Amino acid sequence: MRPIPTAALVCLAAAACADPVPQGAPNSDLAPAFAGQTRADALPATPVATEVFASGLDTPWGIAALPDGSYLVSERSGALRLVSAEGQVSRAIEGVPRVDARRQGGLLDVAVAGDFAETRRVWLTYAKRYDGGTGTTVAHGVLSADGSALTDVTEIFLQEPPSPTPMHYGSRIVFEPGTGNAFVTLGEHSAARERVLAQDIETTYGKVVRIDALTGAAPAGNPFVGREGLDTIWSYGHRNPQGADIHPGTGALWTVEHGPRGGDELNLPGPGLNYGWPVISYGIEYRGDEIGEGIAVQEGMEQPVYYWDPVIAPGGMDFYEGSLFPGWQGDLLIGGLAGQALVRLKFEGDRVVGEERVVDGIGRVRDVEVAADGSVLVLIDAPAPFGEIVRITPGG
Repeated sequence: MRPIPTAALVCLAAAACADPVPQGAPNSDLAPAFAGQTRADALPATPVATEVFASGLDTPWGIAALPDGSYLVSERSGALRLVSAEGQVSRAIEGVPRVDARRQGGLLDVAVAGDFAETRRVWLTYAKRYDGGTGTTVAHGVLSADGSALTDVTEIFLQEPPSPTPMHYGSRIVFEPGTGNAFVTLGEHSAARERVLAQDIETTYGKVVRIDALTGAAPAGNPFVGREGLDTIWSYGHRNPQGADIHPGTGALWTVEHGPRGGDELNLPGPGLNYGWPVISYGIEYRGDEIGEGIAVQEGMEQPVYYWDPVIAPGGMDFYEGSLFPGWQGDLLIGGLAGQALVRLKFEGDRVVGEERVVDGIGRVRDVEVAADGSVLVLIDAPAPFGEIVRITPGG
């Protein structure tokens, strides 16, 4: 018999809990470690309107807003495009590095720092072939004044060792406030013989790294500087983290990562901490058997703040700071690929207290960007010509 989750016991005792978002039966029999760790109360539905902002994209993966109201959008197939404030899509920008676009690889995230108006510097993450394998790479370059080309492209980080498996690249990049540093999420390449390296601090498989955003060097204060382990590592024991953002109030890094069948995780990565994969997980193997010993808790390994079973297959994420949805202030918006929705989480402190599936069925949401006017843009991951940017505004 499946044990009753802790959160459900609390609700039974109080006799006053809302139902969670409808999502089907869980894959795993494992109970959550604390109340509210999964299947939080469903939030009241938000009336919204949607419109296609830009179309004709090929497997869009990342989006970054520019000060003039335009956007840079990466296509996993290898092109970087400029999308105007009116939704016009440019030709492919010249000077983008060659990428390894097999399976889950390709051109992945795109980001700009707060000083873009002065520097026009753009960061890219992508899959690259090297030394007979493939891995996540970070480079930056300067966008020309007319937006047609990247120049002075400099590679600053390369995942080691190269992998034979073009899967699980992670690959979000976000900037640490006030430091000149960046966090980059890195996957563990999926294969059983490789995913165990998420626990190996001499590799950058299944890690979050913290690097100098210009040079790729390890900043002072990284947990393994001067100790055993790679000095770029910030946290480890991750599977495939494809979402990351900085909390606007606390400045803390948050990430979201893909689980297997069940066990997608929202984490608050701390320096030197171990998030457990593949030793602990709230999911099961795709073929149905247990992950490792079939446990979700072990001493010395961190628990996710929140998890999903069944999965939403999380893409990018963005904390909401805008005026159009005043009830969303401080909420976290996450793209759902398998969930085909924008997932909204509400917090009390660092605990999730409510969940909403906004525009359920919209398509595979790969990334999320809150626009300057408070509307929400979502990338719909589909091959050309069906990839789109959809704008979400209040409706009803």
